[in-house]
Amino acid sequence: MDLKEKTVAALKQHACGEELLGLPAALPGASVLIPLLLRDGELRLLLTVRSVHLKQHAGEVCFPGGKRESGDRDEVHTALREAEEEIGLHPDTVQTGLLITPVVAFIEDSFEARPNTDEVSEVFTLPLEFFTKEADHSGYPVPSVFGPTHSFMYTDPSTGHIHQIWGLTAALAITVAVLALGKKPEFEVGFNLDDPASGFKDALNHRLSKL
Repeated sequence: MDLKEKTVAALKQHACGEELLGLPAALPGASVLIPLLLRDGELRLLLTVRSVHLKQHAGEVCFPGGKRESGDRDEVHTALREAEEEIGLHPDTVQTGLLITPVVAFIEDSFEARPNTDEVSEVFTLPLEFFTKEADHSGYPVPSVFGPTHSFMYTDPSTGHIHQIWGLTAALAITVAVLALGKKPEFEVGFNLDDPASGFKDALNHRLSKL
């Protein structure tokens, strides 16, 4: 079994059931895509930087995603549609169904992003293992749905750009790293990793209620 097969098998153990697929009707549904890829034998995570011209969360690092539209069939469709609109990731090249809301997906290592500059100013990848290391991590006793607020500072060696990855994005990245790699973080997490699907839904419900 190669690394991709092992990762898929590990993530499928935490795939949520039908009862977690939908968000309450009173909330505006949303989904994020968490794209994984294998490059040079290493698991990497793809992230985007939101355009500075956006009204909400301008300039922040995040996953591709957004609010559900009336024509979307389900959360997976929402995540894939948003990813195609934001970075040019065609749905036919994505292997999904590993974890729903958020949606973890494998993409081709040869994928070259075509950012929609109205929404995305930059796309970059980094090692998934980064989110288990203490070196570039900080934790703040700021209340959130995941307990303390986690923050990472990552310097992209290809551009020299320094990115802060924090809040919900950081919490999701930590959890996917733990599930996919089978490694505990070198720092205190402060939220439950044993039932991530329920935790994700609670977090998204809380965040969406404030939009």
